Amino acid sequence: MDARTGLHKLASYPFQILTWVDSEGYPISVAVDGTVDPDAGLVRLPAPAGLQLPYDSEVSLTASHIRPQPGYGYDERRHVTVWGRAAPPDAAGELARSPGRAREVAVRADAAWGWDEAEIPFPEYAERGVGQSRQYFAELSAQLGRSVRPRLSPGWLTFRATRLPFLSATLIPVLLGIAIAAADGFFDPWFAAVTIAGAACVHLGLNVANDVFDTASGADEANLNPTQYSGGSRVIQYGLVSFRRMAAIAFGFYAVAGLIGLYLLATRFSVALLVIGVLGFLVSIGYTAPPLKLVYRGLGELAVAAGFGPMMLLGAYVVQSGGTISTAAIVASLPVAILVALILYVNEVPDRRGDAAAGKRTLPVRLSRDAVINGYVVAAVLAFAIVVLGVLTGTLPVPALAVLVALPLVPRVYTGLRQYYDQPYGLMAFMGVNIRLHLIVGGLLLLAYLIVLIAAAFAPGVALYLR
Repeated sequence: MDARTGLHKLASYPFQILTWVDSEGYPISVAVDGTVDPDAGLVRLPAPAGLQLPYDSEVSLTASHIRPQPGYGYDERRHVTVWGRAAPPDAAGELARSPGRAREVAVRADAAWGWDEAEIPFPEYAERGVGQSRQYFAELSAQLGRSVRPRLSPGWLTFRATRLPFLSATLIPVLLGIAIAAADGFFDPWFAAVTIAGAACVHLGLNVANDVFDTASGADEANLNPTQYSGGSRVIQYGLVSFRRMAAIAFGFYAVAGLIGLYLLATRFSVALLVIGVLGFLVSIGYTAPPLKLVYRGLGELAVAAGFGPMMLLGAYVVQSGGTISTAAIVASLPVAILVALILYVNEVPDRRGDAAAGKRTLPVRLSRDAVINGYVVAAVLAFAIVVLGVLTGTLPVPALAVLVALPLVPRVYTGLRQYYDQPYGLMAFMGVNIRLHLIVGGLLLLAYLIVLIAAAFAPGVALYLR
């Protein structure tokens, strides 16, 4: 902020802290009650009693406010610091014409800096300083002749860089595809384990590659409101992992996934598996990578729905079945696809300004606020409707109706979007609710098929009723 703005903010506080360095190099601070004149660029204050203020040297005036909130910390945090040079009355312009102010000091403001939590949330305030922090570490590294950077333990760094918790978006459809295949009489535990490993590598490779390409495009750099669920891992921005190393990690995951895919094709070949495998790789790599850059072309949500719905679920199914695809597998993949796409959809809301600056044409970038919020409800209700219709038509098992217990989560997310659409950190809790919606529905669909499998093993007559 400029000095004038800083003075206006300083004037809103009842008193200030005057700080300077004395002749022996010690910092001195004293509370003062100055009169702020933003138009003149001056602060007039009584000379500190018993202290020698060095004139024509830099001093600062700081004012702050913080309110304790028992149980969780503080709020209403704000502060401002104005720097300038102290001058005796006869050197301060207007003060020289006021003999009655002989014991006053004038500070002419040169610069100012501050923060107000009501204007910028603390996480964004911290994020705005990332560039300066990187510059500091670079200069320190140059001075010391060795790399100096922030560090995390290997476990936590891996957890963060790969965004490991989001692996649930892969485990749900893959396990569900295996369970449906088992209910249809196809199950091989070895190939089930290999399928899970291959799908996990594809997903982790996608997570890391997204960070690489979003950094290259400037999308992550432009995002000043990352949250627990959006904005990428930030490990490149925070200097925890280099850009080149992240690219190598992404390549490694995709290489392992490719080898697993070739192994499955060699041992469980079918045209369906070949088509699903090729399309899956293209969608995963092309999500942010050129030349496809699906998310930049407005196809990101559709790509995620297809990749983490039908492709994952049907891919797991055909590995077990040898190439056949059932109607139940197709129908079950649809609500999973919609709900996983809605995770991305809601998580894109806080990112929309950074995404727009980088040319990412996500739905929250292209649509109005009301269209985004109402679109969420329509899509979520459609996911539940597909399950109900699937049960009514006999395509999905009767226990799948248990997914309706998750329906009340939809209005909760809707309310959060309405209230916190422009407040990323207020919305964050509802982003978590939205992720739980996908987990609960997918988990209950999986449980429905496990119930069918258990019934088939111990009570075949009941199993026929459940199917």
